[in-house]
Amino acid sequence: MNNQSLYILVVEDQQCIAQNIASYMEYKGHVLDFAERGDQGLALALTNHYDLVILDLNLPVMDGLEVCKQLREQASYHVPIIMLTARDSIDDKISGFTTGADDYLTKPFSLEELEVRCFALSRRHLLQTKDTLTFDQLIIDRKRQQLTRSGKKLELHSMGYRIILILAEAYPQVVSRSKLSQKLWGDEPTESDALRSHIYQLRNMLDKPFDYPMIKTLHGIGFVLNVKNDVENNE
Repeated sequence: MNNQSLYILVVEDQQCIAQNIASYMEYKGHVLDFAERGDQGLALALTNHYDLVILDLNLPVMDGLEVCKQLREQASYHVPIIMLTARDSIDDKISGFTTGADDYLTKPFSLEELEVRCFALSRRHLLQTKDTLTFDQLIIDRKRQQLTRSGKKLELHSMGYRIILILAEAYPQVVSRSKLSQKLWGDEPTESDALRSHIYQLRNMLDKPFDYPMIKTLHGIGFVLNVKNDVENNE
């Protein structure tokens, strides 16, 4: 699903876990740096520009929470951080998030899930920091709140723009009907057919004049942006 190569720092003192991550992620084409101690990891993160840091919580010299805290205070850029830990209590997770972690994965974990989370965090970070999002034929200019598809400017109403932006920022994940409604209207009640009507109007502008639909309905699940040529959009 993804051809993107990520530059990742792994800060992990258990060699068997670090080697397993290395074998899987490097085979998938990612470039990895490693540190066994917290202070070493912090030094590497402050002197290199990584797409992502995979950070163990229990580390010698400086633990993961302190590494995360120092990174957020000293780094010149916001690097996404996935915290790895054998601790799975709510208090531990809250400590990780309040210190600045972006995601939390409890040991033992699936290497496939780790990679998926890396992609999701990396993509989310790009989407949060870019004014222009590109998905094959579709270009979203968030600064001007404008959409173009195949070079043609689309005159969307504000609700249509908000819907497509929500789907774009969630891509490649599916957005459920209830989540989409909550993002559009919050907790305020709305007519049951309101969302259906807005999706219909959006499709008339975004999909009908073109060669394939970009809004895909997964019945009983929700909506997802349908991108034909997903060769690393938004790099």
